[in-house]
Amino acid sequence: MIIGFIGSGNIGGTTARLAIDAGHSVVISNSRGPETLADLVAELGPNARAATAEEAAAAGEIVVVSVPFHAYARVPVAPLAGKVVIDTNNYYFERDGHFPAIDSGEETENTLLARHLPTSKIVKAFNNIGSADLGSQGAPAGTPDRRALPIAGDDADAKKTVTELIESFGFDVVDVGPLAEGRRFSRDTPAYGPRLNADELQKALAETR
Repeated sequence: MIIGFIGSGNIGGTTARLAIDAGHSVVISNSRGPETLADLVAELGPNARAATAEEAAAAGEIVVVSVPFHAYARVPVAPLAGKVVIDTNNYYFERDGHFPAIDSGEETENTLLARHLPTSKIVKAFNNIGSADLGSQGAPAGTPDRRALPIAGDDADAKKTVTELIESFGFDVVDVGPLAEGRRFSRDTPAYGPRLNADELQKALAETR
């Protein structure tokens, strides 16, 4: 599978490495241009190439959006039509500025991206784990106490696709439900950050109302 990346920072770059290790090809992009990704492409090897955000969006069968939340409206829309989009973003008002609809609880960062990409199939994932842990804590299926990661989304088939990808990276998956329920593992919730197995993660998710 070809996986596109819009944003190639800590989480984007680590997810790209895991994707290549799992047998996929990646097309990576950032806001500064493909020429600035030469070192990362060289590190990732022959199954990686750099491109513009539009090109990465067009090339990917799945596309990972991993940009600072305040830049979400610059994510290209047309090439992502109908595609599975993994949204790794978190809202940090200290960095992003205040978004009143999020502050009031009316929206989440993920539902705002979904409004920006109305025909894409958004799945929230990878936002509650640090890049170092993501790159090091994967384990084979059946490993006792294997770490679990949560997902949320409105499209069942898209969530199945993302679940299979995450499991191939070495993590169990807990489906939290619709995209709006992604607030249960956003910043400052019990599920945000700690290493939890599937049972522990479900309990932590239930603590956020």
